[in-house]
Amino acid sequence: MSLMDVLDASMPGVSPGVFDEADFRAISEIAHAEAGIVLPPGKAMLVYSRLAPLVRDSGCVTFGAYVLRIRENLAERQKAICALTTNHTFFYREAHHFEHFASDVRPEYVDRLQRGGKVRLWSAGCSSGEETWSLLMTLLGEDSGAGHAIARRDLRLLASDIASHALAKARAATYRAEDLKPVPEALRRAWTRTAGDECTIDPAVQQIARFRSLNLLGDWPMQGQFDTIFCRNVMIYFDGPTKERLVARFAEKLAPGGWLYIGHSERVTGPALDQLSTMGPTIYRKRAA
Repeated sequence: MSLMDVLDASMPGVSPGVFDEADFRAISEIAHAEAGIVLPPGKAMLVYSRLAPLVRDSGCVTFGAYVLRIRENLAERQKAICALTTNHTFFYREAHHFEHFASDVRPEYVDRLQRGGKVRLWSAGCSSGEETWSLLMTLLGEDSGAGHAIARRDLRLLASDIASHALAKARAATYRAEDLKPVPEALRRAWTRTAGDECTIDPAVQQIARFRSLNLLGDWPMQGQFDTIFCRNVMIYFDGPTKERLVARFAEKLAPGGWLYIGHSERVTGPALDQLSTMGPTIYRKRAA
């Protein structure tokens, strides 16, 4: 079945003059080159539905005209990539990661911070912030008094994403109260403030995070290494070689003994295996120098 057969079957109103196989192929190539996103033919309707509003807003009558626009206009191209990015996430997603962090990683970091050392974390592909705040609440712990003391130490978390609209929500740090239910009650009580049906992350937690727009396939301007990197359910959109290159870059960015957490359906393969040891389900640790 061709792409046009798919379109005709699922959305009869889509005209070949508006969106056709050549348009989809061009958009797929741009998405892969720009952000590593793989769009197989089965994603044709997703591309149409996500980009149609941008095509209209840009004044382009057809997807073909919009393809020309995004090839020439970086800002419009970034908007298109953001629209194609799925930002589905939730608090305390893959809870075993946070449980492992609390039991096996947190004690060392707390001790280091209390002795005047520094801790650097990275939420790579942070989306709308749920992972970022889950990780920081876990690190600060259930005792808000002790947690505030830790927060005043040399502790920073970089939260990066390619989607500007997701970063805006993450920075706002306010969510529906029901969205916080997966977080353990003691952590919610210590680090969130509820007003009506909205819940806001405590300012002491917010001041630790630094949100930045970053394409993981592009240059990384960060100096130094990280003690822990979370990059979960991001690489599922990449092909094999892209995944291997990205994980190898993460391994280089980890300090010796640092931790890497990836998504439940993702695996470390390729050159990074020379530096990373498996420590649990989708949990890896960089070998000591």
